[in-house]
Amino acid sequence: MTKSLALATRPAPLAELSMTIPAEIHPESLLALPPGKAKQSLLTVHSILKARLPAGPLSIYEAGGGSTSYLPLGVLRRSHVTVVDIDPDQIRNNSYAQEAVLGDIQTYRFPPRRFDLIICYNVIEHIPDVEAVLSGFCEALKPNGLLLIGAPNPKSLSGIVTKYSPHWFHVWFYRRIRGEKHAGLPGEAPFPTHFHPLVTPGNLEAFVAGRGLQVIYRKKYESPRYPEMRRRKPVLAAVIDAAAKAMNALLPGKIDVRHGDYHVILRKLGS
Repeated sequence: MTKSLALATRPAPLAELSMTIPAEIHPESLLALPPGKAKQSLLTVHSILKARLPAGPLSIYEAGGGSTSYLPLGVLRRSHVTVVDIDPDQIRNNSYAQEAVLGDIQTYRFPPRRFDLIICYNVIEHIPDVEAVLSGFCEALKPNGLLLIGAPNPKSLSGIVTKYSPHWFHVWFYRRIRGEKHAGLPGEAPFPTHFHPLVTPGNLEAFVAGRGLQVIYRKKYESPRYPEMRRRKPVLAAVIDAAAKAMNALLPGKIDVRHGDYHVILRKLGS
């Protein structure tokens, strides 16, 4: 990864945002999720954001946001969104940000106390230096600002498979199991995965707690890949479900290895 390469801005007055964003209630990212715990948790995240964020115009940073937003549209319509992404294809495909930066979230820095909300969704697992990223987030948040992270759980069944399998296998899975014909092409998932130790929820929360952030929501949930597989490849899904149940029975405590993803919302303390 490199430092910031270029800066492209698309300024638009806040009053005009409602003209550029469709009038749907939910973003496409939510509608695309199959019914299940992932969608339920994202709906909970949306309700927390709408309740906790201040009234009026918002300043939001989507780290590695690329072409997809996970914000509730009611929040998006009153926000000035800045996206930073290292992939020029993702930047070109972005249609909702007022400011799009082609750069590396590990090294790109904003002034302190700039943002009401920072979102890092399905990104930190791909980052080698997660400590630098999280430190930048903590500095750029306003007091009482929120940080939303959505990521795979490295200690789940899917997390372990992802961590220890080659990238070509991830591309094969996306194409053959998920049916995404363009997977692995420029600007298309899956992207290489690093799984820095701070991606593990407990490590992440301990790290940001030392920098003044407090957990207000956490949820580990069954990855949406499982209901997707049950629909597309029922025989394979049955085998994986059986293996997961056997692993759960052998592990201590109430652990479900199918809880392959998590949401965490953190609030910056202070005034």
